[in-house]
Amino acid sequence: MNNDLLYQIALTQVPHIGDVHAKILINAFQHAQAVFEAPQHHLERIEGIGTIRANSIKRFKDFDICEAEIKFIEKNKIAPLFVTSEKYPKRLLHCIDSPALLYYKGNADLNANKIISIVGTRNHSEYGKIICEQFIEDLKNHSVTIVSGLAFGIDSIAHKSALKNNLPTVAILAHGLDKMYPPQNKLLANQMIEQGGLLTDFKSGSSPDKQNFPKRNRITAGLCDALIVIESSASGGSLITAEHANGYNKDVFAVPGKITDSKSEGCNMLIKNNKAALISNAKDLIQMMNWEDIHPTPKIQRQLFIELTPSEKKIIQLIEAAGQMHIDDLVFKSGFSNSVTAGALLSLEMNNIIRLYPGKIYKIL
Repeated sequence: MNNDLLYQIALTQVPHIGDVHAKILINAFQHAQAVFEAPQHHLERIEGIGTIRANSIKRFKDFDICEAEIKFIEKNKIAPLFVTSEKYPKRLLHCIDSPALLYYKGNADLNANKIISIVGTRNHSEYGKIICEQFIEDLKNHSVTIVSGLAFGIDSIAHKSALKNNLPTVAILAHGLDKMYPPQNKLLANQMIEQGGLLTDFKSGSSPDKQNFPKRNRITAGLCDALIVIESSASGGSLITAEHANGYNKDVFAVPGKITDSKSEGCNMLIKNNKAALISNAKDLIQMMNWEDIHPTPKIQRQLFIELTPSEKKIIQLIEAAGQMHIDDLVFKSGFSNSVTAGALLSLEMNNIIRLYPGKIYKIL
């Protein structure tokens, strides 16, 4: 039995301990087992934990449930991704409410260079279908990973189009990996395991209950570089995903539609309220995200004899080694706090050493 995994799963099952609290505890104790072995008075002193949550941890006894989950994971070749794992999606590390533990089945790289999430209504129109299919077809030469939620409508169209165009595609599920919802998409899900994957933060036995879908949407929003909404009503679930994406400082785009069409009302509203940029095709996305730099920007003469701080030197080394880097990757790989990283990046920009491109990508000048 994998002791580390046993305690990691257990931490996600303790009453009153959510993802935010779990990550606070891991920051304090480094390992999940150490959390359960810590004296109660130590737990109580951690900001945000207190007496009630400390009591819940010390009283937790359901390790048999966690052992059963490990057997399920091993039998079904599922990869558990704890927040401290090297394979944990790096983009999620900077989302405060991201899952402490994910369950993944598939072969797509969750830390791929380009990831977009596509969401939309279940009751799509022919217009929405055509836009979605053409959009993904036009991305087939750009090594983009497509993320969606495996629901009927735009989600399913996005996954199928990605498979058709040989692009990896990942579904974020609102239930455990022992079932499939909707069941009609089971064949599609099996195809995606071979050319993408299925990802969830729900353990086996979890049903696709209504309250799970908004929770699922935060992963869809946090995992990507850009979120694209294709058709949504004024109260559609896609708008919840867009709100999450805006909160995570992601690039959000929406496909406009007729002002008299209820299926486009949500998209039009996002654009009107400056919560999404208008997008009409894949070329717009590629240009806005700077994924195809046909005309390289002329190099600007750097100022000579600039004295760099250790943090600035580290940032430059990371960008030079990779060629270009997303701000989230810079924070993760540098080990600096958000504020230290932001300060170093600003200073380097002011000195014409680096430049910020659309999609929060930094390059050396």
